[in-house]
Amino acid sequence: MTNNDIFKKLRVALMLRDDQIVEILELVDFRISKSELGAFFRDEKHPNYVECGDQVLRNFLNGLVIHLRGTKENPKNPNEVLAKHKAEIPAKAKEIPKTQAITSKPDFKKKPSSKKAAPKIQVVEKVKYNNGKNKKS
Repeated sequence: MTNNDIFKKLRVALMLRDDQIVEILELVDFRISKSELGAFFRDEKHPNYVECGDQVLRNFLNGLVIHLRGTKENPKNPNEVLAKHKAEIPAKAKEIPKTQAITSKPDFKKKPSSKKAAPKIQVVEKVKYNNGKNKKS
């Protein structure tokens, strides 16, 4: 598993956006731009893909500890920090108006009234099977 894979999995698991990752890296005095950060999350075949070095991942993990736990002088509860991240994500999903949301199941039993039903064409002729048994009457 590469550093890029570890970085991607942590980003998804902790529900972090690029700007939050930049802030976490700044906690340990490591400056990186969003575009440089985006290069780590690209596909390996992409021309702008960049391998994540040990220094970047190390600084991110050290900054993540400070972000979640806080410092000795100002400790934080990691559960509260993660709950805050979760609260920010669904805000985007709530922006969809209820008129656009599907509230009921579609009724598949109704036939469309605008189109006339075409007569069914029998493709295969009906065959009577006797399964090899001769019936005597």
